[in-house]
Amino acid sequence: MEVNENLSEKARYDCVLVERALDGEEKAYAELMNRYRDAIYYMLLKMVSSSVDAEDLTIEAFGKAFKNLNQYTPKFAFSTWLFKIASNNCIDFIRKKRGNTISIDQGDEPSDSSPLSIQSGTLDPEENLIKKQKQKLLRDIVTQLKPRYRRLIELRYFKEYSYEEIAIELDLPLGTVKAQLFRARELLYNILNKTGSGV
Repeated sequence: MEVNENLSEKARYDCVLVERALDGEEKAYAELMNRYRDAIYYMLLKMVSSSVDAEDLTIEAFGKAFKNLNQYTPKFAFSTWLFKIASNNCIDFIRKKRGNTISIDQGDEPSDSSPLSIQSGTLDPEENLIKKQKQKLLRDIVTQLKPRYRRLIELRYFKEYSYEEIAIELDLPLGTVKAQLFRARELLYNILNKTGSGV
């Protein structure tokens, strides 16, 4: 990996960590995550104004970055590349969320005013059925995980516990919960890919 001479010392060390991670060193992944998790989280929190969404998007951002780590080139800082992935993923998330809105034109207002958007909280019967089928499929797939990962996924996504609640429930440090949930989601993603299920 040819590193750009103009990179800061911190950025050059990131390149070393990336190389070690690509060689399969788990600690290197954890260190990269620890170096940037808070910064990514606060950037995303500003974008979505929801701590739960920001936490999920942070884990997704690292998931995408680590999955495509071999595509990173050290012409620029790893942090730049990571922040780009996180912000693009967040923009997609916001677009999808906005797609689930009903537009209501404001009556007597001038025609150039923007329409009022109201979030549609209800699913039609077909969407409800699809959601239930996906949940059942996901539950079936979760049973294939190791018990500790299965428990984490169940608490986070089926019982909708916060990270803090999971940490208390399982008597684990918050950082461990986040790292293990990231791993559990990665394993789930791999199982889904193998089964060809687009959940």
